Amino acid sequence: MPAKLLPQIILILFCFILTAQEHPPIQIYTPTDYGAENQNWSISQSQDKYIYVANNKGLLEFNGAKWTVFESPNKTIVRSVKVIDGYVYTGCYREFGYWQRSLNGLLEYTSLSTQLQIEFLEDEEVWNILSVDDFILFQTLKRIYVFSKKNESVHIIPSNTGIYKIFKIKEGVYFQKPKEGVFEIVNGQSKLVTDDVLLKDNLLVNIVNHKDKILFQTEDKGFYILKGKELVQWDIPANQTLLNDRIYSSIKLDDDSFVLGSISNGMLHVTASGELNYQINQNNGLSNNTVLSVFEDLDHNIWLGLENGINCINIKSPFRIYNDEKGKIGSVNASILFNNKLYIGTNQGLFYKTFNAKDKFVLINGTQGAVWCLQNIEDTLFCGHNSGTFVVEDDKATLVADVLGTWNIKPISKNNDLLIQGNYSGLNILEYKNGRWQYRNSIEGFDISSRYFEMLNPSDVFVSHEYKGVFKVKLNADYTKAIFVTRDSSVTKDVKTSLIKYNGNILYTQTKGVYKYNMGSGKFDRDSVISKLFNEEDYVSGKLVFTKGTNKLWGFSHQGLSYLEPNQLSNSLKIHTISLPSYVRHDVSGYENIAHLTGNKYLYGTTSGYLVIDLDLLNENTHQVHLNLISNRNLKNSNDNIFVDVNTSGQFKNNENNLEFQFSVPVYEKYSMAEYQYKLDGIYDDWSDWSTNSQVFFENLPFGTYTFSVRSRLGNEISENTETYRFTIARPWYLSNAAIVGYIILVGLFSFFMHQVYKRYYRRQREKLLYKTQRELELKELENKEQAMRHNNEKLKQDIESKNRELSLSTMNLIKKNEFLNNLKKELKKMPDDRHLKNVVKIIDNNLNDADDWQTFEEAFNNADKDFIKKIKTMHPSLTSNDLRLCTYLRLNLSSKEIAPLLNISPRSVEVKRYRLRKKIDLPHDDSLTDYILKI
Repeated sequence: MPAKLLPQIILILFCFILTAQEHPPIQIYTPTDYGAENQNWSISQSQDKYIYVANNKGLLEFNGAKWTVFESPNKTIVRSVKVIDGYVYTGCYREFGYWQRSLNGLLEYTSLSTQLQIEFLEDEEVWNILSVDDFILFQTLKRIYVFSKKNESVHIIPSNTGIYKIFKIKEGVYFQKPKEGVFEIVNGQSKLVTDDVLLKDNLLVNIVNHKDKILFQTEDKGFYILKGKELVQWDIPANQTLLNDRIYSSIKLDDDSFVLGSISNGMLHVTASGELNYQINQNNGLSNNTVLSVFEDLDHNIWLGLENGINCINIKSPFRIYNDEKGKIGSVNASILFNNKLYIGTNQGLFYKTFNAKDKFVLINGTQGAVWCLQNIEDTLFCGHNSGTFVVEDDKATLVADVLGTWNIKPISKNNDLLIQGNYSGLNILEYKNGRWQYRNSIEGFDISSRYFEMLNPSDVFVSHEYKGVFKVKLNADYTKAIFVTRDSSVTKDVKTSLIKYNGNILYTQTKGVYKYNMGSGKFDRDSVISKLFNEEDYVSGKLVFTKGTNKLWGFSHQGLSYLEPNQLSNSLKIHTISLPSYVRHDVSGYENIAHLTGNKYLYGTTSGYLVIDLDLLNENTHQVHLNLISNRNLKNSNDNIFVDVNTSGQFKNNENNLEFQFSVPVYEKYSMAEYQYKLDGIYDDWSDWSTNSQVFFENLPFGTYTFSVRSRLGNEISENTETYRFTIARPWYLSNAAIVGYIILVGLFSFFMHQVYKRYYRRQREKLLYKTQRELELKELENKEQAMRHNNEKLKQDIESKNRELSLSTMNLIKKNEFLNNLKKELKKMPDDRHLKNVVKIIDNNLNDADDWQTFEEAFNNADKDFIKKIKTMHPSLTSNDLRLCTYLRLNLSSKEIAPLLNISPRSVEVKRYRLRKKIDLPHDDSLTDYILKI
C-alpha cells in the first residue's frame, strides 16, 4: 500500500467510527427558520443572552423564541458582528457602525463610518471587530480602523500586502499580513512578532494563549507554539486529523478545550491536552459541513455559522445522543451494560459493542426481530424476544425457549433453579437443568398476554393486561397450573398501564396515579407520594422502570422524566425531575426504557437510537423571561403596527385597543423547551394554560386599566421573574370627561325641557279633563233632553197611534153607517112608492153625503198624518177635493169595496176614480197607486 494513502485511509476509517459516536444535542436553524440567507459569517451575544449573527441578508437577532432580521444600511452582506457594552457593532461593505435598541424594542442603526467621514478603499469589507479597552477595532482585508470611544476619533493602520485576520489575546492584539508574518499593535503602530517561513505559505485561523504558551493555529498545518520568533509544531494526538482537514474558524472555550470549524468536514472538538474528543459533521448531526464561524455563548453552548444555516451545540448538556440516522438499528426497547459490553435490544434485533469504545454496534446473529427485555439474573444475561427467550454470552445468543413473545423474565423466590416469564400467550416456566437454562412448561389455566407481572409470593402472581385489568393468579406447588384466577376490582383497567415491584411493594400505575397493593386489605390503595411522578394532565404512560443498582424508580410524562429515590438523610422518598419533553425525546409511548450505565449515567432508548443522561451534569439553573416587544396592531393593515416602550406604562387611545405581546426565554438547550403562562389583570385575571407560544394577541380590549403578566417554565422550573406591563386604554370620545360634562349639561337641559313639557302636558291634561267633564255634563244634559224628547216623541207617537185608532174607528163607523144607510135605502126602494118613504130616502141621501162627516174625518186624518195632504197638493196641484178624499182613503190602505160606501158610490165607480187619479198624477201603468200614496 502506498504510504501516501495511509493517512487518507486512516481518516476515512476514523470518520466511519465517529459516525457511531454519541454527541451533544444539536439545535438546527435553517434559512427558513431565521428568514434570511444561507451564509453566516460571525456570531456574538449580548448580556441578556440574545444571539446576533452576521448574515448575507443583514443582522439576525434571536431571543430564544423568534428570529428577527435587520437589513444592513446599504443592503450589503454583514460580515462581522460584536456586542460591546450593550451596543451591537456590525461591519459590512464599506460601512461599519452600531445598533441600539430603541424605546419601541427594535434595533436602530447608527453609522460610525459616516460620522467619522471614513474614505474607504475600493471594495473594502469589515471582516472582524474587536474590543480593546476604550477602543474598537474594525478590520478589513486592507486596513484596521481603530475607533476611540472616549474622544470618538479613528486611527487607521494600513497594510500594503493586506491583513488576513486579527486576534486578541491577553498579550495584545495580533494580526497576520500574508507573506510577511504576524504583527502586534503597539501604541497604534504595527510591530513584527514573527516572520516564520511557515506564515508565508499558510494562513492563520487563530492565535490563543494556552497554558502560558502562545498557540498559532493554521488552516492546513495544525497548531504551532511560538518560541521566540520561531514556530514549533504542537505535538498532539489530534494532529493526524487536523493535517487532513482545512480549518476555517476556531475558538478556545472557557474550559481550555478547542472547537474547530472545517471547510468540508464539520466541527471538531479538541481537548485541552490536544486529543480529538469527537467530530460532528453532516453524517451525524450537523446541517452543513462548512463552518464559517464559531462562538461560545454565556451558557457554554457552541454556535456554528455555517455555509447553509446555523447550528447550536449544547456541549455542556447532560445528554449525549446516539442517532441511528440510517435506520440500521431501529427503536431501542431495552438496554443493559453487561460484562463491559453495551447491549441494546431494538425492534430489529439485539446489538452490542464494547462500552465506551469508538466502534459501531454489531447485530448478534439469530436475534433478528423485536427485543422486549434484557435481564441480568444471577450473572446470566437473558433476552426476551419476539421469537422466545435467549441466553446471551458475549456476541452469541442461544434460544432456550421458543415460546413466542417473551415480554419479561423474573426469578422465583426460594427457588433458584426456576424462572417465570410472561409471554404473548400467558405464563411459562424456565428451568436450570444439566448446566443450562431450558423451557420447562407453560402454566395451564391462564393464557392472557402477560407483559406486566410480579410475584406477590412464591405461589401468587399479579398480571396486568391493558385492556382486561389486573388478575391475581394462584399457582400450584410445582408451577404447572393456575389453581384459580381472580380479577382485582380495586383498580380499573386503563390505557398504557403497568405493574412493577418496588421496595417489596407491588405498584399498579394508571392515569389517576400509582396504586400500592395492601396485604392487609387485599386491595390496591393510591400512594400519594409515588403518584407525584406525574399528574393526570401530564400523563403520557404508566410505564415505571426500576434501576436496581441505583435504587431509582423512573416515571415518564409529557414534561420529562422523573425519578424517585430514598432521601440520604431519612427514609422518605424524594422526587427529581429532568426536563426532557416527550415531543423532543422521541420515545414510543408505553415502551419507555432506561438502564443504568456507570456512575450517574443512564441510557434512555428512543425511536432513533438512544440518549445518555448524566445526572451529575444536571443543573437546575434559574432563568428569566423577557418581555421583548409590545405592538399596537392595526387589524386592517398589519404594517401599521405601533411599537411601544416596554419599560414604561402605556397610555393608548380607545381605538388603539389591539395589543400584541412577544416574550421569550433566551435558553438554547435543545431539550429545554420553554413554556409560557400569562394573564391580563382587568379582564383575564387567571393564569392561562402553559403553552410554547411566545406571543399573545388581545383584540378589541374595552377601556380600562390593565396589567399584563408573563412567566415561563423550563421543565418544572418556574422563571425567577415575572415580567409585567401596566397600561391604560382611554375611554371612547363619547365617554370622555368633556363628553360626560356635556352629557350632564344635556341631561340638565333635557330635564328642564321635559319638566316644562310635562308641566304643559299636565296643564293641558287638566284642561282636557275640565273640558271633558264639561262636555260630559253637556252631553248628559243633551242626553236628558234627548230622553225627554224621546219621551215626548213616544207620547206623541202614542197620541198619533191613538188618533189613528180613532181615525180608523171613525172611518169604520162611517163605512158601517154608510153601508147601513145604503142597505136601508135599498130596502126602502123595494117598497111601494110612498111620499113618506121618499122623504126617508132623501134623509138617507143627505146623511150619506154629509159634509160634516167628511170634515170630521179630514180633521182626524190631518191630526194623524197632517203633512200628507200638504205634500200631495204640492206634488199634484190639479187634484180636486174628491181626488184628495180618494187619496186619503188610499193612504189608509182601504180597498175599493171599502171606499165605495164612504163615497156613496159603487165599487166600480171607485175603480173609475182610481183610474182617473192615476191619469192626473201621471202614474206609470205598472206602478201600484196605493204603494205610491203610501210612500208620500
